[in-house]
Amino acid sequence: MTDVLAPEIPALLAGLRDTYHSGRTKPLAWRLRQLRGLRRMLLDQGQELERALGQDLAKSPIESQLTEIGVVLGEADHALRHLRRWLRPKRVPVPLTVAPATARVIREPLGVVLIISPWNYPVQLSLVPVVGALAAGNAVVLKPSEFAPATSELLARLLPGYLDSDAVAVVEGGVEETTRLLTERFDHIFFTGNGTVGRIVARAAAEHLTPVTLELGGKSPVYVDADADLATTADRLAWGKFMNAGQTCVAPDYVLATGETASRLVPLLRAAIGRLYGPDPSTSTDYGRIVNDRQFTRLTGLLDGLNPEIGGTVDAGSRYIAPTVIDGVAADAPIMSEEIFGPLLPIVHVSGPDEAITVIANRDKPLALYLFTRSSVLVRRFLRDTSSGAVGVGIPAAHLFVPGLPFGGVGESGVGRYHGEFSIDTFSHRKAVLAKPMRPDTVKLAYPPFSARRELFARLFIARTGSRSGQADDR
Repeated sequence: MTDVLAPEIPALLAGLRDTYHSGRTKPLAWRLRQLRGLRRMLLDQGQELERALGQDLAKSPIESQLTEIGVVLGEADHALRHLRRWLRPKRVPVPLTVAPATARVIREPLGVVLIISPWNYPVQLSLVPVVGALAAGNAVVLKPSEFAPATSELLARLLPGYLDSDAVAVVEGGVEETTRLLTERFDHIFFTGNGTVGRIVARAAAEHLTPVTLELGGKSPVYVDADADLATTADRLAWGKFMNAGQTCVAPDYVLATGETASRLVPLLRAAIGRLYGPDPSTSTDYGRIVNDRQFTRLTGLLDGLNPEIGGTVDAGSRYIAPTVIDGVAADAPIMSEEIFGPLLPIVHVSGPDEAITVIANRDKPLALYLFTRSSVLVRRFLRDTSSGAVGVGIPAAHLFVPGLPFGGVGESGVGRYHGEFSIDTFSHRKAVLAKPMRPDTVKLAYPPFSARRELFARLFIARTGSRSGQADDR
């Protein structure tokens, strides 16, 4: 569905809610049909999606397949393989206080959910949450970003032909439509974007006590130890940082390294960038562009007063910013005050891992942390002494491609997580079910009045139960 005007949103949601309350979205067969339909759309319309992504972000077709379409296909395939098992009720033991009885946890869908997606990966970050929401049995409203208009229009046009249009709707538009959506009651809101808008979403959701998932990004640090394989480190850093012209929420944001390590790393980064994008990245069909003038101006402003070792070339007409590396940046420089979200990589000198850990721990908790070291002891130190949504050892960004890993932030970098079974958890309610036979009626032992005999029995029973629990804890 497309071209939904703000005043029409209540009627749209009422129709979706009617569909959900009819029970149509709950059977496993319906959920599997939606996942297969989404998968079929990605395969049938791959070239159309590539063209839209190229129009919005100058993404190459191969990058679009690897980082957008392929990721959604992987999520859909993973859910199709495992959904039946994920939805099985989980039996849990019951204590003697309620025996005989059976207890289980069942997953039920939440209802009608809202997914607000960003512009930087407008296919992946729209449809991976949709995979989870549909697999969990919900009706869905998708609000794509107006800053990726070609992709937004295409999703709005394609999805009704492949999914149940009575249970899935796409609302295009800008601030007015988003604001109107947020005044409505949903059963869950899933938002990917920056912290400023995330707070607006959270405040709006609080009016209806609606749970939220907030994927907010942040400054993801990299620590490069002196013992790292620097040639491979440079290749992987250049790949993770400069794909999509750095407009990736899990891109390496800044590097921490000693001055000596940095002096060895910089020429290797220059060579790696050359291998990826050639001597002039502005002519490479594999290197993207900044999404709009506002972001271009923000990013070029971050370069003021800095002297890049690599890159630094910009062109406002095409919104091109070269892959740029700035060595020896001060920890309090303006470029270190906000998430960069572009192709600028500052290197901050530290004395070693102790100072690196201190720098990371004294900042907001990032969406990801990346370590390049041969030392397993050092890896364990970082895992113990820092907090982040994820950790990549020896590679940046790639954890995003593993459906079995949870994806999400902590603290300022986000609330909640998804991918694979974690998406089912996000878009489901875990319902507790206890069933106790009517005979024998052991519950009457807890009924008043409490005679001396019942009191003695109760105290002995509680003491015995507590003793068993303590022994289990000791084991």
